[in-house]
Amino acid sequence: MWLGWAAAVILVKDGDFAFVLVILTLLSGVITGLDNLLFRKGRNAFASSKALVEYLGKYTQEQRDSLESYLKQDLIVGEYARSFFPVLAIVLVLRSFIVEPFQIPSASMVPTLQVGDYILVNKFTYGLRLPVLGTKVVELGEPQRGDVMVFFPPHKDIYFIKRVIGLPGDQVTYKDKMLTVNGKPVTQTFLAELPPINPQVELFSENLLGAEHLAHKNKRVLRKDDFSITVKPGHYWMMGDNRDNSSDSRVWGQVPEQRIVGKAFAIWMHWPSFGQLPSFSRDGLIQ
Repeated sequence: MWLGWAAAVILVKDGDFAFVLVILTLLSGVITGLDNLLFRKGRNAFASSKALVEYLGKYTQEQRDSLESYLKQDLIVGEYARSFFPVLAIVLVLRSFIVEPFQIPSASMVPTLQVGDYILVNKFTYGLRLPVLGTKVVELGEPQRGDVMVFFPPHKDIYFIKRVIGLPGDQVTYKDKMLTVNGKPVTQTFLAELPPINPQVELFSENLLGAEHLAHKNKRVLRKDDFSITVKPGHYWMMGDNRDNSSDSRVWGQVPEQRIVGKAFAIWMHWPSFGQLPSFSRDGLIQ
């Protein structure tokens, strides 16, 4: 039961959950500590002694029922806090510093990630950060060009997932659906048109100066969002692999380092809706 409950907890997607989880962990820890120090021993001794029978004998039935109810409630509060605290603490540590699961809600990273993919995000690749505050406390590494990264965009506190295109100081140009990074064209190799009948998208392999991955272009969409930018220090330029169906840095700008959540590294389940059975056919590392 606890494992199922914990799994449900860490699948919550909203950024506010980190704050709620910290508060719940602290609250259950404080209650457990107070119960251990002040109440548990006395309650157990009192409840198990013959004095309780004599003590209750001095009261009416209604008063005895009220006192017994109070003792039971006190016991329940202490035991519930004692049971919840280790589970919450483990979830908090796992989610904040090691790995966190996410569900892909949109098609902006197709074909790399499909709607309904459940992925795992490494929380320490880019350094350890305090939950809620996001302050980096241990330096372990920095995002690399081509990484698939989870982050908060600069305009709202909602998890986004895109590919790192530009690192701090990079000159990134996008013209006629072709990328150039630091003056070097990003190679695109055509693979197929999809679907085979009445095709709408082009599937291609893109070599992002050493980081190779799949991407889509929509044959019927002409986006007027060509640009040439220099990535600011401490910032990253993010784009979706589904280039013509992605709200990314072309829309809301560069992502500050402080808004990074972690590196997506694996798909562990595909479950597009509750009306369908989950599948594990897409399990594997994210390229």
